[in-house]
Amino acid sequence: MRVELSQRALHDLETIGDYIAQDSPHHAKRFTNKLRDQCDTIAKNPLAFRLRTELGSNIRSAAYGNYVIFFCAEENILRIVRVLHGSMDLEARFSSEQQ
Repeated sequence: MRVELSQRALHDLETIGDYIAQDSPHHAKRFTNKLRDQCDTIAKNPLAFRLRTELGSNIRSAAYGNYVIFFCAEENILRIVRVLHGSMDLEARFSSEQQ
């Protein structure tokens, strides 16, 4: 399964990296790479992860540390929709995007 990151997800990763880089640029790069690696792991069995119908149709989530990777599995493509900190108001983030 091929992994594609939405523009929002790419922006999320950049924002996460920038935040961590304030303390350690090395750790920022390493952590964002680990998040990307987790996306590849998800692609091996995406239907094993929790369905999040409260956020949209076909959206699933996988936790990685304090972050949550939101994605949709479509035929041979795993589309990463967002990568957000778990403490955020997730429903508000998703509902504001749909307006």
